Amino acid sequence: MSEKRKPRRNYSVIFRLLLIIIAMSIVFFMSFFITIAVKTHHPIDYIKGEYFDDTPTDKIIDDYARENISNKHDDKESDQKISKDKVEEVDNKKRLDDSTEKNSEVDKPKRKFDGSTISGKLDRISNIKDAVAEQMSAKKNYVKLDKIPRSFRQAIIAVEDSRFYRHSGFDVGSIARATVVNVEAGQIEEGASTITQQLVKNLFLSQEQSFTRKIEELMLAMNMEKIFSKDEILEMYLNTIYFGSNFYGIYEAAEGYFGKLPADLTLAESAMLAGLPNAPSLYSPYVNYMLAKKRQLIVIDAMVKSKILTEREAEKAKIETLYFVRDT
Repeated sequence: MSEKRKPRRNYSVIFRLLLIIIAMSIVFFMSFFITIAVKTHHPIDYIKGEYFDDTPTDKIIDDYARENISNKHDDKESDQKISKDKVEEVDNKKRLDDSTEKNSEVDKPKRKFDGSTISGKLDRISNIKDAVAEQMSAKKNYVKLDKIPRSFRQAIIAVEDSRFYRHSGFDVGSIARATVVNVEAGQIEEGASTITQQLVKNLFLSQEQSFTRKIEELMLAMNMEKIFSKDEILEMYLNTIYFGSNFYGIYEAAEGYFGKLPADLTLAESAMLAGLPNAPSLYSPYVNYMLAKKRQLIVIDAMVKSKILTEREAEKAKIETLYFVRDT
């Protein structure tokens, strides 16, 4: 009787996972120095007066002119005329400066970030807020977080990133768990990307699997967590994630699959949609309804495991009939 052979371990997978762990260690230091550099104002800002006292020079001249009026009693009428002329000159100069400043702001082109060069990548990492604004400005049908059902938010977090509100951009526990699973399997079977990491990939990065791209992803994710709140990150994620069948974001998914606004989704519908981003082209109910249904059950079970749902609520959601816009 032959013994059952253990799966062959792929040591190249182990090596790649170790590289990712090493990358996480050095990312802390790189992100720290970049943050310090961003917070250090350039000397030209001081020359322009942006960090001096807010009182404009023209106001000081104005006050000085008014003070002279009260001090010169002998030639009051002459002084008043001079002072009024000076005040008018100051006011006109101030209006001209304000108008010039407003026009320069209007004419100022929007900033573009080139992620194809090293300097462009570093610029994007250090100015993550502007880079995100550039990407999100073109997003249509944006849905605020308070208009997205709580059940859907909970479903996404339960199945995609259960420790979302406890980590700082990447989850060491998930990485360790995925490492064990992948080493035992001898291949990549489980990922460890957090919602924040998925968001930066959707906004900025390609699907290339490389060491340098992973470092960039981690640095972007860490800076995202420093600049944006968890709810802001989740809101952007839900508005950009791909749900299959050419539907991007929760608005298009709710409308495209169920003909509803996101706020009107039921628990069963929310669980169905929450299961799609893992493999949208595979799990779309318009592509394979049975796989989509199995994935929905996994999401509901994850919500039970996270103590979001009771067993009774879960069973009710599992047997609820779903009505799609198109035939499945």
